[in-house]
Amino acid sequence: MAALLHHQYGPDVTLFDDPFLATLLARIGSPETGTAAVPALVRSAYRRLLEEVLAREFPTRPQRAATRMTSSEPRAFVQGDFLCRQTKLVICAVIRAGILPAQACYEAAIEVLPPENVRLDFLNMSRVVDAQHQVTGVRLDGSKLGGPVDDALVLVPDPMGATGGTVCRAFEVYRDLGPRPPRAFVAAHLMVTPEAIVRVTAACPGVKVYSGRLDRGLSSARALASVPGTFPAEERGLSDVQYIVPGAGGMGELLTNSWV
Repeated sequence: MAALLHHQYGPDVTLFDDPFLATLLARIGSPETGTAAVPALVRSAYRRLLEEVLAREFPTRPQRAATRMTSSEPRAFVQGDFLCRQTKLVICAVIRAGILPAQACYEAAIEVLPPENVRLDFLNMSRVVDAQHQVTGVRLDGSKLGGPVDDALVLVPDPMGATGGTVCRAFEVYRDLGPRPPRAFVAAHLMVTPEAIVRVTAACPGVKVYSGRLDRGLSSARALASVPGTFPAEERGLSDVQYIVPGAGGMGELLTNSWV
């Protein structure tokens, strides 16, 4: 498993300190990396995140599997704890950031899980801003949900965990589906801010937050020199218009090649 970043945000937050992910994210955010190169890099990063989420959050079962050698040698089998093939995985694409992150997770998931137990949902969300361009909420414009999420693991690949509003709104949607809650709800970010972590962990207890990188570039010098979460009041990763610093710029615009 990937190395983790030590922090004080609580047990529901997993932040990676992984050279492979760190290098990918640096390339994704580089001003020299254009929209033609970003999708492949995002696919690689999300495949890495999915591997970690499944290894840490998905149930396993002792299993025994035959190999191509079994027909000639009865002892030729592998045995161990494999991902549970009966547990369902629901991956939610948040359209505002484009569907690529969720699609990449879906394609990787069906390589190791039965395709009939992996589902791809869609939530169409928009930021709500005031006259000063401050984000005041998240609007749900539409959805395509493939059914209940009883005992399923629900994964929301949201590239930029800026304010936490998208994850909180998605959690509300799935929480209200009924009749039973999902087994677990996981938000997977490429980058996340302290502000998003604080909001999600406070408003949505039990939601698991995963991120390839913690971005808190506008924090005080004392906070930056300390273990993340030690001085939460002095930590800041959002600019005045809610963009992540250092961040990667407009990921949604890059992934959809937006002209605005």
